[in-house]
Amino acid sequence: MKRLLIMMILLIFSVPVDAATVYKWVDKEGGVHFTDDPSKVPPSYRNRVETEERKDVKEEVTPRPPQAATRQDEPEEIKKDIYGRDETWWREKVGPWKERLKEATENLEKAEKKFAEKTVEMGRKGLVSRARHQDEANKFDKEKKKYEGQIAEANEMLDKLSKEAQESKADPAWLE
Repeated sequence: MKRLLIMMILLIFSVPVDAATVYKWVDKEGGVHFTDDPSKVPPSYRNRVETEERKDVKEEVTPRPPQAATRQDEPEEIKKDIYGRDETWWREKVGPWKERLKEATENLEKAEKKFAEKTVEMGRKGLVSRARHQDEANKFDKEKKKYEGQIAEANEMLDKLSKEAQESKADPAWLE
C-alpha cells in the first residue's frame, strides 16, 4: 500500500520535461541576442547563429531552422556605401541640386519665351528700333547667363556627387 501511495504522489507531482530551441547571435558591436524564432535573426548573422536546447522551457511551436526562413519574414537590411551612408543620405545630398537644376532650366526657358514674345510684339507694333531691340537683347543675355550659370553649377555638383557615389560604392539608383 505504501508503494502505491508513493507512486501516486510521484505521478501527481512530477512535471513533464519539455524542451525549446533558443537561437543566440552576437552583433558587430558585441551585443549578445537571443530568440526562439529563427526568422527574427538578422540575415547577416544567420551563418553565425548558435542553437541551444533548453530543457526547462516548454516549446509551443516548433521553429523553422534559420535557413528555412522566408524572404518576407526577414527584416529589410538597410544598404549602405563603404562609408556607412545609406540611400536617404544620398537622396538628401542630390535632391536639392536636382531641384536647383530643374528650377534654373525652367527659368531659362521662360526667359527665352519672354524674349521671343517681346521681339514679336515689338515687330508687330512697328517699334523695332535697333537701340530698343538691343536693350531687350542685353537684358535677356544677362538673365540667360545667370540661369546658365545656375544650370552649370547644378550639373557640376551632380557630376561630383555621382563620382563620389561611384568611389564609395553607393547604389546608382540612389542618385535618381
